[in-house]
Amino acid sequence: MNIQMIEAAATRARSITRRTPLLSSPALDAIAGRRVLVKPECLQHTGSFKFRGAWSALTALPEDQRAKGVIAFSSGNHAQGVALAAQKLGVPAVILMPSDAPAAKIEGTRSYGAEVVLYDRTTESREEIGAAIAAERGLTLVRPYDEPQVIAGQGTCGLEIAEQAAEAGVTEADVLVCCGGGGLTAGIALALEARAPGLRVRPAEPEGYDDTARSLHSGSRERNAQEAGGLCDAILTPMPGELTFPINARLCGPGVVVSDQEVLRAMSLALRHLKLVAEPGGAVALAAALFHGDELAGEAVICTISGGNLDPAMLARALEV
Repeated sequence: MNIQMIEAAATRARSITRRTPLLSSPALDAIAGRRVLVKPECLQHTGSFKFRGAWSALTALPEDQRAKGVIAFSSGNHAQGVALAAQKLGVPAVILMPSDAPAAKIEGTRSYGAEVVLYDRTTESREEIGAAIAAERGLTLVRPYDEPQVIAGQGTCGLEIAEQAAEAGVTEADVLVCCGGGGLTAGIALALEARAPGLRVRPAEPEGYDDTARSLHSGSRERNAQEAGGLCDAILTPMPGELTFPINARLCGPGVVVSDQEVLRAMSLALRHLKLVAEPGGAVALAAALFHGDELAGEAVICTISGGNLDPAMLARALEV
């Protein structure tokens, strides 16, 4: 993985992916006690950053291989990203999704023309199911984070952060990134290493699913005790990725861990002050920026809102906090 791969992914995505803005709000600055700059990937195609990695991975495939179709597994955001990228490129897509994924994400994936296969994430292995279907149908598996071209695509978000932070006069700051398997974290970290070395990535995770924070502390990949049932479904992964963790271990600062209550508050504040809809997993970095200032350094902090795909009931729950 290198900056050249990220730049090549950006070239292939030009005029396709959205260059999301870097937003701010005086009210959020006051809560955080420092300047807060928000990168709203909830405004990206399909409502999350995942379209960046999906487009990068599919467009990097040889045309004859891509034409046979692709398969992916995801709780929803990677699923929708791959489904839309496949639709735009005119190729078949099969998506494995956990049966307890939010209905909005399952419906959204189907709306992009993908075939959805549901599985029980507490008793079945998505990797084994995906490998079997891929072999049977001749499909190419597009992994959600442990895939170089996916990481490169997510890194295009980091290129934008580097440019936009410089435009905003911010050259030194912590960059809080919502972290599941670590693809977005690693991609942004690689981009910033090359284009804005004064910006340091900090992974943000929910309590009980803080495998990256624990792994960064111990120096080796650690597994979560459970993989389902948490509020932040979009970033509930078993453990840091094999490809992503070495990158994050080299480039990232310590992880920041937030509570579910802080996530719900951040969702409410994003809607109130930024007019943005953030799903729980997409709001963990904002929660870290707003409520964990004592763990951060500098007069400014940058954070991602990585996704905004949620059911109305979850949004209503956040607004009640």
